[in-house]
Amino acid sequence: MFVVLFVLTLILLYAVFVVWAERKVAAFIQDRLGPMEVGPYGMLQTIADLLKLLQKEDIIATGANRFLFRLAPILIFTAIFAGFATLPFTPDLIGSKADVGVFFMITIVSLDVVGVFLAGWASNNKFSVLGSFRAIAQVISYEIPLTLSILSVVLICQTLDLQQISFQQGIYFTNTQQLNTALFGVTSWGIDVNEIGGFVSWNAFKYPFLLLAYVVFFIASLAESNRAPFDIPEGESELVSGFHTEYTGFRFAILFLAEYAMMLLVALLGVVLFFGSWNTALPNIGSLRLAEWTSGAPGTMAGHIWGLFWLISKGLVIVFLQLVMRWTYPRLRVDQLMNLCWKILLPLSLLLVIVSGLWVLWMKA
Repeated sequence: MFVVLFVLTLILLYAVFVVWAERKVAAFIQDRLGPMEVGPYGMLQTIADLLKLLQKEDIIATGANRFLFRLAPILIFTAIFAGFATLPFTPDLIGSKADVGVFFMITIVSLDVVGVFLAGWASNNKFSVLGSFRAIAQVISYEIPLTLSILSVVLICQTLDLQQISFQQGIYFTNTQQLNTALFGVTSWGIDVNEIGGFVSWNAFKYPFLLLAYVVFFIASLAESNRAPFDIPEGESELVSGFHTEYTGFRFAILFLAEYAMMLLVALLGVVLFFGSWNTALPNIGSLRLAEWTSGAPGTMAGHIWGLFWLISKGLVIVFLQLVMRWTYPRLRVDQLMNLCWKILLPLSLLLVIVSGLWVLWMKA
């Protein structure tokens, strides 16, 4: 129950902050000031907008399937919220210690496609239906390179447990599986990355080809989140507002929150898989034990504090990149979106899986 309340509180606070930050980023790029009136630097503008939104009348369009129309936002948010269940926040704070956490997250988050389809179809609106069809085609297509990029990490780490993957990228890893922990897998150099810690022990640094896998993961995660330049399911110039055109008030707020929760989820998942999870970014350098000073041992309060700090900090950096991408690149056409997925990302992700497999065989040789 504590983890459920913690995650829900985290999502709400994060959404309030990031919506304000996105407006400020957009304003900076467009040479404007952005929100300035409500609160210092407009920081309370999001809360004012939320209160206004919750007071709006709840309208269900004539001809809509009332039951499915009400069900769809709940299903979308629940699927995304459940994805946080296997995400490790600290060495000891995790919702479910499932040995197949990667598999669970990929599977449960995919269910939001069902909610998107229901939202579009139940609205009895042509724009909503077209938006939902676009969203389904986009999400299903980009799930393939997304999953393959994750599979590259799974092959290297030889586990589906996200907490175990986290431990492998820090100084508190106990190598019971006799994994190769040498820098770049070269044991002759005598450099054990888990003794150094920091960014040196991150998967994206230990195995340079995984940095390319993260590029695939990041692009695919933008498409999964329906974020620009992959926001054609809600292209306002064509579809009014996509699959949530008919939604107002509280239900629209749920859909809005689900989108930002998905942004946070894929950002934190990328951090866990590629960038050290809750482990510190600072390495030990000789007698300067930065990794030890900025980490907390498992089972201690320092472990919770430092773990949350590093995970959330790295996650917010990736969220900031998502915001910059939205206000930097124009929306792709449908054909461009599919070409990018099937002709570039899919072959590249398949190649990375093959490279990861060969790398594991080479390290065991």
